[in-house]
Amino acid sequence: MKKSYSKFIALGSLVTLTLTYSCKKFLTQEPVGTLSSTVLASSAGVNGLLIGAYHMLSGFSNTYGTPWEGGIDNWTYGGIASDDAYKGSNTTDQAPNAPEIENHSLSSGNEYVLEKWTDMYNGIQRANDVIREIPLVKDGSITPAQGAELVAEARFCRGVFHMELAKVFRNAPYVDETITYSAGNFNLPNPGPIWDKIEGDFQAAMTGLPNLQPQIGRANHYAAEALLAYAYMFDHKYTSAIPLFTDVISTGTNSAGTHFALGPYEDNFNASHNNGPEAVFQVQMTVNDGSNQDGNPGLSLAEPSGTYTGCCGFYQPSITLGNAFQTVNGLPILGYTGGIPNANLTNIPNDHGYLINGTGDYTPGGVATTSSNVFKPTTNPLDPRLDWTVGRAGIPYLDWGLCGGELWSRGDVTPYNPIKNLFWHNAQASTTDNFEGWATNQDIANNYNLVRLADCYLLRAEAYVEGNQLDLAEADINVIRNRAANPAYWVHTYINNSNPDAGFTSTPAANYVINPYPTGYFSAQGQTTARYAVEMESQLETGMEGRRFFNLQRWDPIFGGHETAGFMAMVENAHITQDIKWLGANPVLQGHTFTGGKNELYPIPLIQMNDQPALKQNPGYQ
Repeated sequence: MKKSYSKFIALGSLVTLTLTYSCKKFLTQEPVGTLSSTVLASSAGVNGLLIGAYHMLSGFSNTYGTPWEGGIDNWTYGGIASDDAYKGSNTTDQAPNAPEIENHSLSSGNEYVLEKWTDMYNGIQRANDVIREIPLVKDGSITPAQGAELVAEARFCRGVFHMELAKVFRNAPYVDETITYSAGNFNLPNPGPIWDKIEGDFQAAMTGLPNLQPQIGRANHYAAEALLAYAYMFDHKYTSAIPLFTDVISTGTNSAGTHFALGPYEDNFNASHNNGPEAVFQVQMTVNDGSNQDGNPGLSLAEPSGTYTGCCGFYQPSITLGNAFQTVNGLPILGYTGGIPNANLTNIPNDHGYLINGTGDYTPGGVATTSSNVFKPTTNPLDPRLDWTVGRAGIPYLDWGLCGGELWSRGDVTPYNPIKNLFWHNAQASTTDNFEGWATNQDIANNYNLVRLADCYLLRAEAYVEGNQLDLAEADINVIRNRAANPAYWVHTYINNSNPDAGFTSTPAANYVINPYPTGYFSAQGQTTARYAVEMESQLETGMEGRRFFNLQRWDPIFGGHETAGFMAMVENAHITQDIKWLGANPVLQGHTFTGGKNELYPIPLIQMNDQPALKQNPGYQ
């Protein structure tokens, strides 16, 4: 029997009732087919509305386009738009919208951007429905204390939706429960950042939420505390963020009462270990519930082609990301030379331009001639997180077999395959479903880590660096590196390459060499080097998690960060230049550049600009 990985409340326990709708004009059309507030004025009705708000955290509503366009994992907005990843597949697949995001040529008419905007505001309205409905409950089914807690949960969800909008668009209207069609106050401006309003929602949620919840997927006090601290980091309020992260790290528990702890790195991206001890808050996904589309929407295209899935080859790790995992004496290679990040990195040998022959080696044209042209995985020293983040030819790929590299790519061939958040074959029946009935095993039950314990250490280290508390920053980074250095958590070779189900040996799959920073290294090298070290650790720890673009954005001084002027444009354009050099060609990136002062943000969707006259377009867009 297939196991159903369900949302935080069993899908059949309550009817999900909502006052909202999928709308083409999110605030200006009169809702149709709505339920009266009288019908919803009960504990069952309010909790049904809340379930609807939680459900929207996945980013799925499919209002204008397809489910993967607005997903919470931000594989497009935070992933392929950065130096983390390529769109993948072939040049024309998902064109023009996804290629435009990758190469920074998008306009305000981009469908993906419209879907993200609409999905988030649909979610906001669902959260506001909860807050508006609670005072109308007169049957005694909700006590004042219960009502306050439900409001806190709704404000948590509302904070997340607005935080997504602030990361992607920055200048987005803040919509609370007082904004309604009937009140006629829906034509809202977007005068600037809304971090203070987001912080207000998370502060209220933190105050009103308990430590324990009856279901693991419901937000608790510590989830709200971590998200408030995260919002402070985007708002560059470092001293405000530090004590919150410290409390989460030191005393925090999940909604079931389990204290947060760092365990095996890969467990964070394995559906069989959803809601593990490192998960401060995960957005819940489900499969085998009959919907064929309630798994992680951002993963529905992000599988190697022609393996245990029939499609689709999107969200492929970049050469730039792979090369970042090189080590010297167990430490990453830091710094910027001549304006190019890590300019002294060499290209990790990969199978680009090689094909597999009958013996399992990779050779030009698939024909082994001499040992000099047979590709085998590099013996260069590498950070062990590489092979949980990047699928490389000849390295065990979960329990699927040795990774096929370019053979598993699709269309415009690149050597690396997505692996983070993919399913294990031995758990395929219980953790996957056929997405929308056509994509075999591509509806995946992997929850999305909105914030995990490692994020709290990384972000606190960042705050410590900006406060010039370098020894404390070093200690936090070394917590992360010491976990990565545990050989039990590395990728290991198969007992039998022809039969991955036989299990793994204790032999590392590559030459993994990683060490913590020597005591006092940050203080001896100074704040600039310490900042580089924290930035690099973030890239290594959270690669392919949809965070990279927003980290670069946060560090750029255009929005208050402490890097040098033009930092984000420098990193992005170096990626384009070096990537084309290393690959030989990249049809999507070739001929394009990242424009500083513009591409740090996404455009306000044109349809919303036309419909909402108070909206102001982001700089550089029309």
